[in-house]
Order: sequence, then structure tokens, then C-alpha cells
Amino acid sequence: MFSGNYNYVRDGANQALNRLVGYLLDHGAAVRVYSPVVEKPAFEPVGDLIALPSMALPGRSEYRLPFALGLRAQRDLAAFAPNVMHVSSPDIAGHRAVTWARNRGLPVLASVHTRFDTYPRYYNMAWIEPVLTAMLRRFYRRCDALVAPSESMAQVLRDQRMNYDIALWSRGVDRAIFNPGRRDMDWRRGLGIADDAVVIGFLGRLVMEKGLDVFADTIDDLTRQGLAHKVLVIGEGPARGWFEARLPQAIFVGFQGGADLARAVASMDVLFNPSVTETFGNVTLEAMACALPVVAAEATGSESLVSNHVSGRLIRPGAIHAFAEALRAYLLDADLRRRHGEAGERRSLDFGWDRINQAVADTYLRLIRQKRARA
Repeated sequence: MFSGNYNYVRDGANQALNRLVGYLLDHGAAVRVYSPVVEKPAFEPVGDLIALPSMALPGRSEYRLPFALGLRAQRDLAAFAPNVMHVSSPDIAGHRAVTWARNRGLPVLASVHTRFDTYPRYYNMAWIEPVLTAMLRRFYRRCDALVAPSESMAQVLRDQRMNYDIALWSRGVDRAIFNPGRRDMDWRRGLGIADDAVVIGFLGRLVMEKGLDVFADTIDDLTRQGLAHKVLVIGEGPARGWFEARLPQAIFVGFQGGADLARAVASMDVLFNPSVTETFGNVTLEAMACALPVVAAEATGSESLVSNHVSGRLIRPGAIHAFAEALRAYLLDADLRRRHGEAGERRSLDFGWDRINQAVADTYLRLIRQKRARA
């Protein structure tokens, strides 16, 4: 498996990869992971991790760009002698890994974790999106198959002609951790939140491509309307300073993990997720498991999770006033919050990790059989 970020910065994509590797190891597979490494990673990796040559990404130094396989990785690959290659990032090392596999007749599966083609619009570079889409198409067409985390994202990939073999690798939620019972009123009070206050939550890495500007503008709209509310922000990232300056009344609790994260999510009253870059939306599913209604952008990922007017609201991306009106309804109607939250919790029961990861294992086996049959 090749990853651009397996464990040095925590995000939903690499946590899914680590969980997959753990599942494969538990079921008798041999797995080797190749990724950039750092001295102090965000968490310990699952499985054997081999370092790739890498450099800090210009402008986003917390991320590293693997720019080659390197002799060590090539020797290790040859000794490991894999039956299938899994690439999870369309970077230079990913291209080299695909070439290595194709030269040896090995099947290659690519997993799609984020809408890389949408990132430039958050940095005033929207003009480059068609070029980036063409580069992604070249990468993904060199692979034998793709797996996408949601049917809506799979359809985007089909429409963009990225590949003609696209299966689903959804995401799961650990119900032992994320559930309504994690709500903690004492914790809320410790943050200065009154029991009758309605809390609008943001959960995710604090980077502009998560729609921080849309979130802040929407909160401004609610404030102008005189609607009482509290804002709770969970997460860290390079844009935290900007976000704090835009929302000086918001409560920032930083990064939370495990049971602490579940407590923070369950202690919200509604999740607001304006991002259009996710291919699935782990944060949306975690909030649903905690029985929260979700107001989200009508985009890949959220469309496959949130049922409009049933478990939340899906709003046209960037429509500030429409987002505000959706949130207004939840601020004013506790029964609506309860009904939509309960519907979301029921939907979250469909996402069990073992079944989801077995689907990837089945795809590996299918590609291996197909490659052997053609040979």
C-alpha cells in the first residue's frame, strides 16, 4: 500500500487506511505500507511502514510530498513480492508504484479519499482545476480499478471518465464510541455553555478547503438575525488563527480523539459541514451516530449520508442565506432537532467497519483473479 500520509498528520483518510490494514492483518494477509515518515507522527502506524523519500509541501509544510520510490523501498518491494498494489494518493511516488506494478503484471487498486480537483478554488487558483482533473485522469486510468467512499463520489469519477471499474469502499463508525450516550452536560457547562443553549458545531481539520469562510459567513447571518446560539469548533490546523479571528465568540477546543471526540460531538446540537472537498464525510457520519441533525453542502459524500428534510439539510454549496435558514429551523425547533437526529442515528447503523473493509479485500481478490485469467 502506498500513501502520501499514512500517520504523520491525522485525518479521516489515513485512519481509514490504518483500520483497513488492521483488518487485513487480522484476516491473514501480509501487508507492507510505504509512506513519508516524520520523527513525531500523529499516531503509531498499523502494520509495517517503510519510509519514502519526501519533502515538505510548499505552503503546507505539515504535509510531505513523496517524490520517488527510493532504492530502499524498491528493494523491499522486490523482497516482499506483493500480489496486488494499493495506491491511495495520486502523487509522484504513487505514479512510480503503479509503473513498478504494471511492469510486473500486478493488479493495481486506487482508493479515492478527497476531491483534490476542488482544492485550487480555495486558494484563488480555480483556473487550474481542468489541468488538475486531466492529471488525475491519467493517474487513475493507469490503475485496474478504483474504490470510492460513496456512490455520489463514484458517479463523479464516472462522469469525469477516471476509470471504468469503480467499486465502493465506504466508511464506518464505531458505535461503541460514537453514540448519543456520550453527551455530557457537565463538560458543556465547563465551557460556559448554558443547558438551554443550542450549539452549532464544526468538526474537522482547520484548513480553508473545509469551507471555513462559508461557515463563518453563515454564523454572521444568524447573528444579524438575532438568533441565540453557541458555536463549538473541534479540530486543529493552519487556519485556526484566521478562524478564531472571524468567530471571536466561538469556543475552540482543539483536537479531540477517541472518547473525548465522541463526547464533544454528542454535546453539540447540530453539525454544520459546508465543505465540498470530502468524498465521504466521516465527521458527518460520526455526528449522525450521536443523533445530531446535519446541515451540509449538497456535495459528494454528504449526499450519500444525509437525507434532506429527514436527517438533516442539504444546501447548495456556498449558499450562505440558505445555510442560515436551515440552521435557523434547528435553532428554533427542538422537536425537529430530535426527529432528524434520531433518523440520522438509524442511518448510521448501516455502516459497520468489518463489512466495509471486507469489500476492499474482495476487490483485491477479484483483481488478482482477473489478472491471472488474462495472463
